[in-house]
Amino acid sequence: MGMTANPSCFGYPLSIFFIIINEFCERFSYYGMKAVLVLYFKYFLKWDNNFSTAIYHTFLALCYLTPILGALIADSWLGKFKTIVCLSIVYAIGQAVTAVSSINDLTDYNRDGSPDNLTLHIALSMTGLILIALGTGGIKPCVSAFGGDQFEDDQEKQRRRFFSIFYLSINAGSLLSTIITPIFRAQECGIHSKQQCYPLAFGVPAALMGVALVVFIVGSGMYKKVEPRGNVMIQVSKCIGFAIKNRFRHRSKEFPKREHWLDWASEKYDKRLIAQTKMVLKVLFLYIPLPMFWALFDQQGSRWTLQATTMDGSFGTIHIQPDQMQTVNPILIIIMVPVVDAVIYPLIRKCRINFTPLRKMTVGMFLASMAFVAAALVQVQIDKTIPVFPVGNQSQIKIINLGAHSATVRFGSQLEDVTVQPMKWTDYMTFERSELTSLNVTSGGITTARFFDFAEGNRHTLEVKKTETDLVAEWLFDNVTSKPGAGNNLIRFINNLPDPVNVTMGDTSFGELMSLSASNYTIFAGGRKDTITATRNSVTCSAPAQAFGFGSAYTIVINECTAETLAVEYSEDVPPNTVHMAWQIPQYFILTCAEVVFSVTGLEFSYSQAPSNMKAVLQAGWLLTVAVGNIIVLIVAEASTISEQWAEYVLFAALLLAVCIFFAIMAYFYTYVDPNEIEAQLDEEEKKQVKKNENFNEKQVEADSHL
Repeated sequence: MGMTANPSCFGYPLSIFFIIINEFCERFSYYGMKAVLVLYFKYFLKWDNNFSTAIYHTFLALCYLTPILGALIADSWLGKFKTIVCLSIVYAIGQAVTAVSSINDLTDYNRDGSPDNLTLHIALSMTGLILIALGTGGIKPCVSAFGGDQFEDDQEKQRRRFFSIFYLSINAGSLLSTIITPIFRAQECGIHSKQQCYPLAFGVPAALMGVALVVFIVGSGMYKKVEPRGNVMIQVSKCIGFAIKNRFRHRSKEFPKREHWLDWASEKYDKRLIAQTKMVLKVLFLYIPLPMFWALFDQQGSRWTLQATTMDGSFGTIHIQPDQMQTVNPILIIIMVPVVDAVIYPLIRKCRINFTPLRKMTVGMFLASMAFVAAALVQVQIDKTIPVFPVGNQSQIKIINLGAHSATVRFGSQLEDVTVQPMKWTDYMTFERSELTSLNVTSGGITTARFFDFAEGNRHTLEVKKTETDLVAEWLFDNVTSKPGAGNNLIRFINNLPDPVNVTMGDTSFGELMSLSASNYTIFAGGRKDTITATRNSVTCSAPAQAFGFGSAYTIVINECTAETLAVEYSEDVPPNTVHMAWQIPQYFILTCAEVVFSVTGLEFSYSQAPSNMKAVLQAGWLLTVAVGNIIVLIVAEASTISEQWAEYVLFAALLLAVCIFFAIMAYFYTYVDPNEIEAQLDEEEKKQVKKNENFNEKQVEADSHL
């Protein structure tokens, strides 16, 4: 054992303060990056909801598989300190690579701010995420255990308090980063093109990971470093493997039956290890249904965040970003854990209900299922507000009349004529593409024909204006086939003046618009208020700022520009989100209650049912259930043919409910054990065996002396 002098502060080893600061920075780094990840996939890399969800959960699954690798490296080879340092370097590099991958100016860019060369960005992103998964997962089982190693045997009280402070630092780091990084993301940045500031949202967590690494290394001289002593998981695996192989080898021979299949390992392994492995396997068998809980729980960062992008995040003067809704969970955890422990459980005990750990876990599964029913109900309300977009061979047309005379559009003998009053417009009208070939426009006694030869599946605006001498009828291509994501707004301008105008909204220039021409749509962050400024013939005019609803698109028509006023009309192309984000709070509340009674109880139960030297094996098994849960989500997201999101929520709720019933049956037949009692019996048997061997040896010595 490598030991150094360990200075103390208030009775605690000084080294633990470096470990706690390191953990705070690392958790800030991880949760901050994770909070904006699914939106980065969707809006920067331009992946659809299902693929974004699948890659997000693949990343989480890797983060929960790599702890097993980290534990093996630490216990069997490098030791905890060197493992934390080496994998933290890998982790910091991964965070830096992910931040670089989101810099738009690495490549050419499109008008909407998306990168033109996506391959480079995707390659860098995936490389960064693999390194992060290896780093965060690899150090996960080492840091808390390394902190525990710093205490002496007589400091049990301080060690317990350290773990409380340690988990508080985890929650503080995750809560702060989930509030702060979405604010960074919502900023605009970029040299050549303005975009949501993912480089800042990923860069700050990368910097914090660098700080975490430096702080941890600075404390190096104070740490008590325990040398690697072999990994108990390897011993357990070898014991199980030998038992199976031995049983298989003797399957056809006449051998006495053994009480348990693990007893076939007795030829090579001692009775204590076999008994301990039996206890562990008994708990691991109960873990089989658990991944389904995590499959639902971890969708807070994917499906629920994507759901929030279609909702209204305006809380008075505060505008909540979709990814900030994830903070509801840690906030509720801080409130609910003491309430459940101090109020709910004592009330249940007063009612003389035997609320065993496995019953608590069953209730947790049921509550998580109900949280997804609540999410489905919210989704049904959201779906009612989403406008219809053209699908298949459909096209949609909107008519906007910019003139002083009414205009009538005749689509053909099979379709009805549409009349539009001066300075009015229609909603989008849906047509089968085969029905649209040409149309006639009549206004102010003049008729003109226009042909429709555009590709199907798109929206188009027909701009109509009767001037003094002519009838203008021009097509505008509306490149909007879905609601603007992340609560953003899409804005474009039409110049309804006889002269060119230069248009600016906020600090975004739309350039010079010729008479009766339209700009392209430009993305604006939802909830912003920006002043519109126009310059016509050296005269600058402005219109007061107006807040646009989240997730909307508008065509703004400029009708007048004088020194005193800028007169504009707002034509709504896509209605704003109307279902408020507050409606997500009930589903978060139910899921948090589920987490409190399931997750906390599950770890407590596992530890109570396992021998003291097998806690790490159960920790690895518990983390494995989280990984498998995320794999379930990515399989469903990629393989499912369900097109309606509410139906997918109901599917997950039904699957967990079925698993909950299965788990309840397993729990009913489970017999609780006391590992300490079993180990005491083994100690007693070992003492008896030793005494028996001593007596036998004494008799043997006596017999030899008589000869």
